[in-house]
Amino acid sequence: MYTYRRRVHYYENDGMQVVHHANYVHWLEEARVEYLREGGILLNDLTAAGIVCPILEVNIKYISSARNDDVVLVKTWLRELNRAKMVFEYEIYREGTNELLCRARTLGGVSHADTGHLTRLPAETIARLAEISEGDRK
Repeated sequence: MYTYRRRVHYYENDGMQVVHHANYVHWLEEARVEYLREGGILLNDLTAAGIVCPILEVNIKYISSARNDDVVLVKTWLRELNRAKMVFEYEIYREGTNELLCRARTLGGVSHADTGHLTRLPAETIARLAEISEGDRK
């Protein structure tokens, strides 16, 4: 599990003075990229090798609203992994109160950058992902 910490910016709020729901998807992306970076896997390196990881599904259950200047913690787990897909689960909390704001899940595929066709992650990348996410899988 990896915890990504960030502060809510004013521009992320909507007319109701709460974080607009679409911004949570950005936070999931930020947390997922940082999770991989912490494990030594850089998306720029994968892209240079002709591999991209498009998100195929996003599921979010909103529970409570974040507001301007809140600090949120995005807890991130890599729950499923194989050479063609990665399933991440997330919980977002308000720091300080530890209030759960949402639960989410993303399914990412693995494609060739030029053709968009399904491809496979290199064996060494899978081995590294398995190592960094060992405690994440149920």
